[in-house]
Amino acid sequence: MQNQSFSLNSRAYTNRISMLLFTFHIIVAIVAVCFFGFKAVQGLLVTGTSEHRHEKRMIKHWLPQIEASAVLAVLLAFVWQKCVREWPRIMIHVILWSSFGFTMSAGILLLCFSMPGTDGMGVALLGFGIGDGLYACWVTHRIKFASRVFVQSLLPVMKFSDLNVPTYYMLFIGFLWITVWCFGVIGALNFYYPPLTIIALILSLAWTAEVMRNVATVTVSRVVALYYLRGMQSNTQFCFQRAVTRNLGSACLGSLFVPAIEALRIVARALNLLEGEDEFLFSCAHCCLRVMEAIFRYGNSWAFVHIAAYGKDFVRASQSTWGLFEMQRMEELVDSDITSAVCFLTGVSSGSICTIFASSWTFSVYKPYTATVAMLSFFIGYLMTRIGMALPQACVSCYYVCYAENPSNRLFDSTIPDRLQMIRSGRDILASTPRFPRRFNN
Repeated sequence: MQNQSFSLNSRAYTNRISMLLFTFHIIVAIVAVCFFGFKAVQGLLVTGTSEHRHEKRMIKHWLPQIEASAVLAVLLAFVWQKCVREWPRIMIHVILWSSFGFTMSAGILLLCFSMPGTDGMGVALLGFGIGDGLYACWVTHRIKFASRVFVQSLLPVMKFSDLNVPTYYMLFIGFLWITVWCFGVIGALNFYYPPLTIIALILSLAWTAEVMRNVATVTVSRVVALYYLRGMQSNTQFCFQRAVTRNLGSACLGSLFVPAIEALRIVARALNLLEGEDEFLFSCAHCCLRVMEAIFRYGNSWAFVHIAAYGKDFVRASQSTWGLFEMQRMEELVDSDITSAVCFLTGVSSGSICTIFASSWTFSVYKPYTATVAMLSFFIGYLMTRIGMALPQACVSCYYVCYAENPSNRLFDSTIPDRLQMIRSGRDILASTPRFPRRFNN
């Protein structure tokens, strides 16, 4: 067993440099937002200037829509998570097709506004919606297994009544931060180099929200992993405190790399479809997939389970979890898992709903702000819902990783063994993303 040298009660701080970097980033972000917020208030107090008129328009015609989108996003995060926990079998179908419907609706609506900014975003949403619909058709044969995984992985949640509390904390803090952040954006528009400043603020918000999501993920992962591995009834509050202190560095580092890795996963799927077209594409696909093999081995979203359970750093946890999958010959199984895509598409659905709501409102009161409100409301809706969906995604990760660590555990049923048997016998054909050289039986 490769985790014998690691204690479940490790007190070491993981990825300290990442933790210090994130702490420094948060301090700088708070100072910057407070300063820009002060500039916004100062501009409002000085009447008769162009800055005063511009900021007054933004507070009247821009800020209410963004705040309302944030409230709507939090409500949608609660609704999506509750529905997935209560009706996991049906919700996969609902999420796959509602994301397609809402994204297409948002894209068509933005095109109907006939403005340069909204046209560009509308085309992007329509393109994504078409791809989403094709993906929903492509993974139809995987939905039954994914439903079983959701049902089985969410069973431990019923044993911990307060397991969702850390997610509530993160959503509440995220909403407060977005409120303050909006005033910072208003002030930054009248400061030096507004485009660069706004981009920096958006990147800061994205990283902060991802860290919040992964703090919730690490908390849930520790509670559920200890239940699977030791049968322990862990204290959720203690696990949350551990996540925001000892494991915060790994959550910060993972927040930087996992989104990029997931983007590479999409590229890998495209390459997997193209590699047989001609010799040049085959060579490119083979080279890229070799690179991705190394990337996934040293950085993947499964790592949060061992970060939470054993206190490993992000890279070592990524290696150990993927090593377990290789040892149990589960690579194709976890690679073809669609539960992470389902959680991602809930964020896209919420973002599209927020876009429809906020852009319609803005177009009716002040058209010039429609494009910026549409983009920002989509961004906020996506981020908040992803935080809310941290619990089911963490439960699924624990289900796979803990099974790979101890397949004979009585807490696991035949869901994974049956699927593995189907794959190895050739009765189930998977179109997976190759993160590893394909294995063929002689």
